[in-house]
Amino acid sequence: FPMAATDPQVLALAAQITESREQDIPLLLLKLKGILSSPSLGCEEPNKIKQDIYDYGLTQYCLLVLKRDHSQLRGAWATAAQLAEILSHCCVGLEVKEDPEEFYKKFLPSAVDSLLVLGKRLQARFIRAIKDKEKQDFLRWFQIVTDAICWLFGGHIQLAACVLQNDRFLQLLITDDVETAIIMMSVLHNILRINSSVLLQVEEETLHSVLDELVYKLSSTTNPAVGSAATKLLLLVAKFCKQLVQLLTARYKGLKGLLSKQWTGKGFDRELNQLLDLLYLEQSSGKGEMQKQHQAASIIQAAWRGFQTRKRLKKLPQAVITLQRSFRAKREQELQHLTKQKEDEALKLQMQLQRQRAMRLFHERQLALLEVVHASQVNKYMEEMEEKSALTIQRFWRGYRARRIFHQQKQSLKEYKAAIIIQRAACKFLEKRRRRRPLSPWKEPKGLTDEQRLVLQQKVDDYIKLHPASQMSEEMSKELHLQAQAKLAQFLLRSRLDQRAAQRREALLAQVNTDVELLMNAPGLAETTEKDLGAFMSRSIPVATKARQTHNTMLKYARWPWWKKLGDEFMEDDVIPDDAINAELETLFIGGRK
Repeated sequence: FPMAATDPQVLALAAQITESREQDIPLLLLKLKGILSSPSLGCEEPNKIKQDIYDYGLTQYCLLVLKRDHSQLRGAWATAAQLAEILSHCCVGLEVKEDPEEFYKKFLPSAVDSLLVLGKRLQARFIRAIKDKEKQDFLRWFQIVTDAICWLFGGHIQLAACVLQNDRFLQLLITDDVETAIIMMSVLHNILRINSSVLLQVEEETLHSVLDELVYKLSSTTNPAVGSAATKLLLLVAKFCKQLVQLLTARYKGLKGLLSKQWTGKGFDRELNQLLDLLYLEQSSGKGEMQKQHQAASIIQAAWRGFQTRKRLKKLPQAVITLQRSFRAKREQELQHLTKQKEDEALKLQMQLQRQRAMRLFHERQLALLEVVHASQVNKYMEEMEEKSALTIQRFWRGYRARRIFHQQKQSLKEYKAAIIIQRAACKFLEKRRRRRPLSPWKEPKGLTDEQRLVLQQKVDDYIKLHPASQMSEEMSKELHLQAQAKLAQFLLRSRLDQRAAQRREALLAQVNTDVELLMNAPGLAETTEKDLGAFMSRSIPVATKARQTHNTMLKYARWPWWKKLGDEFMEDDVIPDDAINAELETLFIGGRK
């Protein structure tokens, strides 16, 4: 803090702001308006008070508040407009001696940018407002902010170029609204009046954008107020420098015809005639016929540039809307995550309470039983209880492990069955294709000639001589016959036993498939009823159920449409395909002897 004598009002306000909450600071800063406009101040006092306000950081506080979301301030846009006015009055007439570069090169351009941002937001809300009262309020606040901007660059002339080169100033100027457009053209008029050389200091693109917008307003509107303001601005530009007159006549070749045809007799003929005289004088000084050929093109280009600029500006709210939508979605996800986390914590707490309640009931039941059981039987009773508890834990664990393994193998079982069905269909298709293959016509073998027959007979005789037949007695023949009979009897007996074992295996596989099917379709333990228990305790109920399902399958196949039976056109009418039956009979248990 400065060591010189400080105004007590500023000192008290600075202390109050330091001790206040953040949301109360904007309303406290409004007291600066009363301090600056106090009637007891002398000629030197205002500058001294402004210096104290800047040294104590109150001016920086105003700038920081203007950079925040103005809709969240207490007093909203009215407070923001008043703070903008206070900021401009605090900066004008202030001479900073300590670190002047920070004030002139950083603080003042930042203040101009914040005021332009505030003006852009007020202009957008004025255009969107529907009620007359809201439109009047927003227009009044917009006028206050623009007056603050004019007051600021009026006290610091170097800020005129900063305002004109700011992109937000061009955005404010490019508007179809009549009231705000007139206000912004008055701001531009003040800039040219205070610093007439500013147009030569800015970039050529900025100068062309400003002139394009002024010419566009003259060509696109019929409002006399807008036409008068635009004409006066062009006249001021033309009076300032002959180079700018040449730019107007060369860049906008149809401007003279537009001014004379559309704006004559609208109430500002004196300014209009002066502008036309300057333009015609420049044209008659040496411009040839080539300029006349480009008049229409220049107006079209100006209109097209204005249209393109407006089109780009209209896309800005959509980007803001997208950003807001993504922010709301993220906030909604965070809220859902917090809600789910609270529900999980509540569920854990409830489960813990239930577990504690169950343990308490268990201990109470044990104590009650210990009172009834004789002392000599306590150890035996405790051993029985431990054994039962261990069996119960083991039973639940085995059930859980079996269910988990079953659920893991359920998908593979389905895939295995599907592969079997596909393979069966492919084999049937190949078999049908093989059967439909036409037989080759019979070809009678060629007969042997006499020479071939003699050669073949000679080979047979030679083989018989080399391999004579063995001689066997009658007793050896009978013994060999008896051995063959015994081996045949053993083979028949063994084949009968193998057939019975195969039938038993098929019955067991069918039983296992039936049990697996029942387990797959069984309800959960919490939903099981006594009726469901009968399906596992009786063997006749699953068989009857599967028989009924098979019967229903046959009836469904009989009612199938023609397009489902396209693959069975080579079958008899009274034969049902095995696929439709096997899909149900694969898990059917066929009773038999164990």
